[in-house]
Amino acid sequence: MPDLSDRLVGCFLSVFPDLSDTHVRQASSVTTTEWDSIAVVNLISVIEEEFGLTISPDAYEELTSFYSVLGYLQQHVA
Repeated sequence: MPDLSDRLVGCFLSVFPDLSDTHVRQASSVTTTEWDSIAVVNLISVIEEEFGLTISPDAYEELTSFYSVLGYLQQHVA
């Protein structure tokens, strides 16, 4: 079974299909030109579906990179 990080890579690739697996882990709102408000909504939706959780809109501002999202998931996914 894929680990949390690998599952998250899949979520990112579904929203940012032009990124390579390597670049996904480096993706952020600063380094990824496609990362805009629509992409954030799509990404959150994909993540919520993949991990069976609801992410509070208050958390959106903190989720600005692959690793910030991964950290969030590590705290909220059992």
